[in-house]
Amino acid sequence: MVRSATPDDAAACIAIYRPYVEDTAISFETEVPSVSQMAARIASARESHEWLVLEVADQVIGYAYAHIFNPRAAYQWSTETSIYVANTHRGTGGGRKLYAQLLHRLTERGYRRAFAGITQPNEASNALHRSFGFQDTGLYRRVGWKHHRWHDVAWMQLDLAPSEQDRPPTPIT
Repeated sequence: MVRSATPDDAAACIAIYRPYVEDTAISFETEVPSVSQMAARIASARESHEWLVLEVADQVIGYAYAHIFNPRAAYQWSTETSIYVANTHRGTGGGRKLYAQLLHRLTERGYRRAFAGITQPNEASNALHRSFGFQDTGLYRRVGWKHHRWHDVAWMQLDLAPSEQDRPPTPIT
């Protein structure tokens, strides 16, 4: 089941996120956020964008969220997205269901573009994003240093809705 996250989901989200922070360069964070920090992130995303969790048997096994792409006003129709699924549930189709719901909700709110920055190499994430229609838009070379080496970040973009609309995105109500 996909549902909107609450700050009470912070500990479960940290449990999913921890291996990404500690063991990979998928996230450029080098320290796992505290429960209060994660709860604040959830609350912030829920104010204007979205943060969803995926539950299986009453256990959170994945989350996806969107946040501000750039703080300047002209970018208000664009958003950056992220998705994390527990290692034990990767490749089961749950992440696809979760991400589809996130993109749908962002479109409903009036966002026109979704961007994803993906540390390379990450063929699973590249394939997931391309399967939703994301297109490659650029590559930041050697932009992040983690685990004793430099990493590239590929940027992908998805058009969520026609550009002709000019009403700003609506907050979650």
